[in-house]
Amino acid sequence: MGERCGWCGTDPLYQRYHDTEWGVPERDARKLWEMLVLESFQSGLSWITILRKREGFRAAFAGFDPEIVAGWGEADILRLLADAGIVRHRGKIAATIANARAFLTIENGTGGFSQFVWDSVDGRTIVNRPRRMADVAGSTERSARLSKLLRAAGFAFCGPTTVHAFMQAAGLVNDHLVSCPRHGELAALVTDVTAPAARR
Repeated sequence: MGERCGWCGTDPLYQRYHDTEWGVPERDARKLWEMLVLESFQSGLSWITILRKREGFRAAFAGFDPEIVAGWGEADILRLLADAGIVRHRGKIAATIANARAFLTIENGTGGFSQFVWDSVDGRTIVNRPRRMADVAGSTERSARLSKLLRAAGFAFCGPTTVHAFMQAAGLVNDHLVSCPRHGELAALVTDVTAPAARR
């Protein structure tokens, strides 16, 4: 039996996230939006910082209900800037409100947000085979393309590196090391995935 990817260290919370969440294919639109929001807050910080505050984020952002968040304004930004349970960054908070509105526009359109995201990998998890952490890319051509599409749709704080981290977390890409038990476990799920219909 191999060892888990080294990036999660020895922190039990981080290890549990690695073992049960990271890289698991997610197709629920709202959960995908939550993951993208959290990745946008992670920009410039360590992921464990965000993970430790995740419940604080959920409470602050109304359970990541985009319909509620989309209606927020300056008073809500000021309220959130005073909330120690989250990362208090005006730009990222304002971007989350804008991203909620962009999410709803896509979600209410043809195919919805989940298909919009999964179309970036043709509806099927890309299984990479990294042998060491140095083999894992920080961004890719696909993450750059999805980033461009998201920004064109009105999203902010979603550069190629942030989007690639989102793709890894949401299982669009399997970047577990081949020596990690989760690599094979998640790779086995790919044959069970039905690709969504192509967007027209």
